[in-house]
Amino acid sequence: GSGVVSGVIESLRHSRSDLAKCELVHRIDRATSGCLMIAKRRSYLRLLQDALRRPGTISKQYIALVHGRWEEENLTVDEPLLTVSRVGYERFSNVDRSGKPACTMFRRIAYNKCESISAVEAKPLTGRTHQIRAHCRWLRRPIVGDSRYGDKIADRALTKPPIRMFLHARRLDIPSLGYRDRLEVAAPFENNFGSYLESTLGFDIKNI
Repeated sequence: GSGVVSGVIESLRHSRSDLAKCELVHRIDRATSGCLMIAKRRSYLRLLQDALRRPGTISKQYIALVHGRWEEENLTVDEPLLTVSRVGYERFSNVDRSGKPACTMFRRIAYNKCESISAVEAKPLTGRTHQIRAHCRWLRRPIVGDSRYGDKIADRALTKPPIRMFLHARRLDIPSLGYRDRLEVAAPFENNFGSYLESTLGFDIKNI
């Protein structure tokens, strides 16, 4: 991300001799925890990136905490996003008719009435900049702790204000590509995320 001296690829290459030629397949936002695809060989990098260009080929599942009650059990947001880059600032995406196609499938998981926070599953079918965050903002259900697209007033009003953005890349389902078998991976919740789900909201993370 912007302002980061040493990124994940540089760190891996420095710490692991067997990953001297590793490449980043895709990106997740700096404040997002969870699964990230990294290719050890350029041949597999191309296969993965080609698959990402075909919506739905690689399934990515995120878990997000959002402000307010999420009414719909299942909801698909098919709204184009326009990304603006400004000198000296990180990019910002907004729903705009002139933007690129962007589609995210949401599923309601749980709701905490006292804090008015919902846990939702998000599956992006496209890979636009800040897609889940921008679509949640457009739905007026901003992600808790999101400093760019969120609601700072609602964050401060919580019993336990967030110390991070509550967006987690939970699972990746990669189909068989080339000579590689199908691969499914899952990342446990980062400690602050998990404790917030359980201790503050009373959610059972085993069922999320």
